[in-house]
Amino acid sequence: MEIDIIDLTDPDYQDLSAVQLAMVRAAQVKKNTLVAENDAEKKKLFYFMLSNNTARSNIRKFEEERLDALTEQKISAVREDLIQQLRFESIAAEGNEAGPYRYPENPNYALSPSQRFLVVRNYYMDVTSDPATRLQMYTMDTLARAYLGEYYQTLYELLAQYVT
Repeated sequence: MEIDIIDLTDPDYQDLSAVQLAMVRAAQVKKNTLVAENDAEKKKLFYFMLSNNTARSNIRKFEEERLDALTEQKISAVREDLIQQLRFESIAAEGNEAGPYRYPENPNYALSPSQRFLVVRNYYMDVTSDPATRLQMYTMDTLARAYLGEYYQTLYELLAQYVT
């Protein structure tokens, strides 16, 4: 598979972990799917306009440009999401003298508040599949109050939505 969703040199690819490589491959598959869907839409448009004897019309050109722009916008969103995931994964893979960063054993205070929110949310979503138990565990977590700050209530409300 040719990877062109992001530009990385060979040494950069060698520095990626297995998880990061999987993220890059998944993003590339999404991009390839978007491109294939765009090509199919343009082909469908061509045959539709051909059946109406308007295949050489400027309307087709403008519509194809619109489809290309829309696809590029979607690809850009996938690319930005991948870059954010790679940054977050590299921060999460680091550690300190207490070991690798991991909530709640060794929380990473260098993360931004929104990244801390994601770490704690992912932890509670993975710890159990029962929403009521998850919410109860979260309310008893005193570290989360200090670690999340103003995001504590936001996560509480999110977890409470799963209960009802």
